[in-house]
Amino acid sequence: MPEQRRAEIVETAARIALEEGLELITLRRVAEELSVRPGLISHYFPVADHLVSEAFTDAAAKERESLLPSHEQDLPPVDRLARFLVGLADGDYLDLSRLWLNARHLSRFKDPLRLAVRTQESLTRTALVALIDRGVQAGEFTTDDALRTALHILITVDGLGSYANDDAQPEGGLDPSDMAIETAETRLGLAPGTLRVRARARSADSTAANAAAPR
Repeated sequence: MPEQRRAEIVETAARIALEEGLELITLRRVAEELSVRPGLISHYFPVADHLVSEAFTDAAAKERESLLPSHEQDLPPVDRLARFLVGLADGDYLDLSRLWLNARHLSRFKDPLRLAVRTQESLTRTALVALIDRGVQAGEFTTDDALRTALHILITVDGLGSYANDDAQPEGGLDPSDMAIETAETRLGLAPGTLRVRARARSADSTAANAAAPR
């Protein structure tokens, strides 16, 4: 099916982007990975820049769904926020942080990629604002401006992403990976350490549930 072939091409390009960088996505390289002729790839993507932007979109959308799963909408907002920020802080999404850094740099020169980056930023911002609003309504968060709070959190996350390629140890005992967590706790009226505690509890619950599940 054409739709399946197109999806396979995008997924292959996204894998190359995550493992090696967006610059390595070419019609020939994707064709080699799929063991097909380059002409097949150009049939779906006559312009390589469009494949690059779709590969980034695919990876970023899957990242958002993994960090803020749509099937967990009914969980307490504080638990969903904990999953989101602790997952990013602990390096579970380091390849994706590098991809975002890569995409923002290349988007200066590639219009389709610039549009893709802006679109994914907007979707993530909207999802986080909605999560914060639900937390306020549930009495879990305290803020009078969900959008402003979301921007503070996301800008901190983006700032941390700029260090994705830096393997140096933090200086002065300060671990920058926790800054987004601390920013969220401060802006939302949460006690220090709340999000890591909730993330650990959620992880323990999931482990216990999986162990108890029939095999």
